[in-house]
Amino acid sequence: MANMRFAVGFTRLIPTIGYHHVLMLLIAIAIILLSLLLAGCSSSSPIIPNIFLISLYYKSYPPNFAPSQVDPGVTTAIANIVGQAQLEVRVGYFGICINPDGGAFLCSNNATSLATQVSVDQDPLNLIWVASTFKDSIVFPYLIIVAIVLAFLCFLLLATFPGWHEETNDDGSEIRDVKPFPSRPVSQVSLALIFVASIFVLVSVLWQHTASVAASTIAQDLGNGSVRSGVGTTAMVLGWFGFSLLIVVTIGLLVMILSIRLFDRLTDD
Repeated sequence: MANMRFAVGFTRLIPTIGYHHVLMLLIAIAIILLSLLLAGCSSSSPIIPNIFLISLYYKSYPPNFAPSQVDPGVTTAIANIVGQAQLEVRVGYFGICINPDGGAFLCSNNATSLATQVSVDQDPLNLIWVASTFKDSIVFPYLIIVAIVLAFLCFLLLATFPGWHEETNDDGSEIRDVKPFPSRPVSQVSLALIFVASIFVLVSVLWQHTASVAASTIAQDLGNGSVRSGVGTTAMVLGWFGFSLLIVVTIGLLVMILSIRLFDRLTDD
């Protein structure tokens, strides 16, 4: 009985869902994904430390040798300095997480406070300082923040779009469902907002990807044989998927505006 009531209620709900509701849902998902991206490494919650831009960690492996290396033997000196260290550092937009001994992650937005919680033997090459320099000098989260604000404003404007409602003839003989067209200025402003938000996210994600790969490669080469590095896959997926959703919304709004304009021309003729 309960399942039947749910099915009936869901069936009644479907006709009330408009085109703009789907766009609003996509915007909401994009905002959530981008917010998770910004929250990476900001706390020690189970999921948050896994959302990072780059990771640096001590690990012994056969060093890479190349003819362009002036002093290949420096890898032995670095290995002696590193010793048995196994610290891992992960960098997010607003925080850094460290794992000194393979246990739980410690996260903070203050690298100095994290550095005071480890010994010299645990971080002999100052990876915490390197990660802090990357976060403070290279990472730029504010375009994503602005994009989230713009996307939210677009969400609010889409919420003002008219929905389905019933109208009757003058004599009250017929009841029909009517859905008025949204205001053209509101539609155009919504399109402009979501387009600018998409561009901001694209620039941020491209910068994030390029900077993370470059920093990760350089750090690993400097610690040749003793330091490994990696780029956060989860952060990349969140950024690119959020951008893709915003682009879908942009195209959807553009198609809607052009369709309404074409319909108006056809009806005028």
